[in-house]
Amino acid sequence: MNIGLFGGTFDPIHRGHLALARAARERCSLSRVLFVPANVPPHKQSQPLSSFVHRYAMIVLATSQDKEFVPSLLEAPEDFKAARSRKEKSRPTVPNYTIDTVKLLRRSFKKADRLFMLIGIDAFADIAKWHQADALFRECEFVVAARPGFSLADVANALPVSLRPRPEVTRPFQNQAATGDLVLSGVTIHLLEEVYQNISSTAIRQAVTAGKPLTRFVEPAVADYIKKMGLYKGR
Repeated sequence: MNIGLFGGTFDPIHRGHLALARAARERCSLSRVLFVPANVPPHKQSQPLSSFVHRYAMIVLATSQDKEFVPSLLEAPEDFKAARSRKEKSRPTVPNYTIDTVKLLRRSFKKADRLFMLIGIDAFADIAKWHQADALFRECEFVVAARPGFSLADVANALPVSLRPRPEVTRPFQNQAATGDLVLSGVTIHLLEEVYQNISSTAIRQAVTAGKPLTRFVEPAVADYIKKMGLYKGR
């Protein structure tokens, strides 16, 4: 099978996330896409505003109509796994490294299964800073949602130093849009066009504070959940 892994804080999950997942499913013939909310994301300066419980619940609601989309507890805190009925959970200080999640997931794979990492291009721009980033490219292919302003050279230059092409190789691609497939030694990247949606968690929180409708940003069930639970007020 072809399996997608979509990690992030999902604080909250929004229509841009779902659009990326659907485009990746179509492009790479994914049998399923695992949505993996991080408990303690190591690559972000600030931590999630909502607890893991709320973020996971919103993923369940947002993906309920797509049978290939699977909410995952791969990075859930241990106390949540042990007692899901509690409303609030303590957060361990140990960060969730993507390479550890990937290796854990691969234990359940068959030899012929392929793993695809779903990611937006803004996050991919910092991929070289990730823990054991070069190992990630050995374990999976990447599906990157491109957006205007990024070139094919930008994508190649974002790679870890050990995998990055020489400057004279990428220079001709500085004016070429980030489209198609980028296949290098030890690297396979599938670039998605026309998927980018100008939606941010910050915009959603601002809409909550202003009392504006959220359905342009998130699924109706997620909008209802945010309102019912009083999430993001004053944030």
